[in-house]
Amino acid sequence: MKVSDKIKCAQFPCSDVDKNIYLLPSADIDTDKVRIFMVTEAPPNEKDDYFYAPGNPAYLQTILQVFKGAGYDVSSMQDILNLGVYITTAVKCGKTQYAVPPDTMKNCSQLLEKEIALFPDIRVYMLMGDIAIKMMNNIWKNQTGKKIIPAGSTYKIRNQAYYLGEKRVFPSYTPAGQNFLIEKTKRKMVTEDVREAMKCLNQ
Repeated sequence: MKVSDKIKCAQFPCSDVDKNIYLLPSADIDTDKVRIFMVTEAPPNEKDDYFYAPGNPAYLQTILQVFKGAGYDVSSMQDILNLGVYITTAVKCGKTQYAVPPDTMKNCSQLLEKEIALFPDIRVYMLMGDIAIKMMNNIWKNQTGKKIIPAGSTYKIRNQAYYLGEKRVFPSYTPAGQNFLIEKTKRKMVTEDVREAMKCLNQ
């Protein structure tokens, strides 16, 4: 199944995003085999750098480094999918500024919620970055009446265990972009989080 065929933004109501960089995963995915749902923040400024773009896109390069650091022999997005990991973005259009306004997050949360519903056997959620944490928290608050991840700096809260029912939830950092390559501390923490998330599949 191609997620991009199932989830669509029909009206593009947001005025503060780059709609030319509207992206959803277009790979053919066996949704029944996905166990880890990883949400990063937003698409790259160039479509060619997106996780699922052909060739060796920039966003894929960084996430491959993370999985290799966690001990997995991966060289493509398909290798990551074969591990049972699906990667998407919380915001579906390109960012035009550092912060994402609340209305945009609310609009995109509707798409994200529909996207999650396509995957029947998620065991772990990985929320990569503040935008992903906020949007997923809002979705869960609407569904259950409470947020899963507490407020606070990610480095202070990430070592605690959070659950949505029996599903483990990891707050972490976004593993994409050129800054990630030079931020060794964040890269180390993301690698640790991926390693722990993968362990959850064997428990």
